[in-house]
Amino acid sequence: MELIIDTHTHYDDEQFDTDRKELLSGLKERGIGTVIHASASMANLKAGLALAKEYDFIYTMAGFHPDEIAELSGGGYEYLESLVATPEIIKENKIVAIGEIGLDYHWMVRPKEEQIEGFRKQMRLAKKAGLPVNIHSRDAAEDTWNVMKEEHLEEIGGIIHCFSGSVEMSKNYLSAGFYLGIGGVVTFKNSKKLKQIVIESPIERLVLETDCPYLAPEPNRGKRNDSGNLIYVAKEIARLKDMPVDDVIRITSENARRVYGL
Repeated sequence: MELIIDTHTHYDDEQFDTDRKELLSGLKERGIGTVIHASASMANLKAGLALAKEYDFIYTMAGFHPDEIAELSGGGYEYLESLVATPEIIKENKIVAIGEIGLDYHWMVRPKEEQIEGFRKQMRLAKKAGLPVNIHSRDAAEDTWNVMKEEHLEEIGGIIHCFSGSVEMSKNYLSAGFYLGIGGVVTFKNSKKLKQIVIESPIERLVLETDCPYLAPEPNRGKRNDSGNLIYVAKEIARLKDMPVDDVIRITSENARRVYGL
């Protein structure tokens, strides 16, 4: 069986402080071949760079989550820019995307206008650097889509992280060439909408992700999540699409390599 690629993780989280090295060192034995670390703040970004340097199978994103967007004006943007200044620097830092970036209107930690401005700046940097994006969108589906269209983000593509929108919105993203990140939520009994989206979406446009330590799939719902749980996500996608789980793993891994340039 091909090894799984986890396209979105947060292994710098304090929930992993007691056993991080042991857990990461054992992932290959649990069927995980590659891990992508997501960035949300300056601290996350630096932690991701360190993890990518320490482990040959870890790559990282660079970006600021909408909740942390104020850091962009505190020297964050200049630092981000320096990390992706040339193809050689990007390769040296093992950066595969600008992310996770986007809009979050759920908690409204930062005003809408500030979130949108920070989103645009990072999208433009991604285009300049020739990197895909990893998009966070929570309770902001329409604005996220409209800003992405205005910035012609289809020119670089990327992944819609932890997709939770409507069937119609999923089709918008798919038609624009984006990939949908599917994680533990698809295994929940009450996630009927997401299950339908998986059924209707081409397997060639889906990638696997954990968002660990969050969103553990059944049968581990409510516990700390890690990449080893992705087999449950792959099995549920296989069930929904009536195809062998080996094919789900192989194709979603191919998709991840394609979008991230691995």
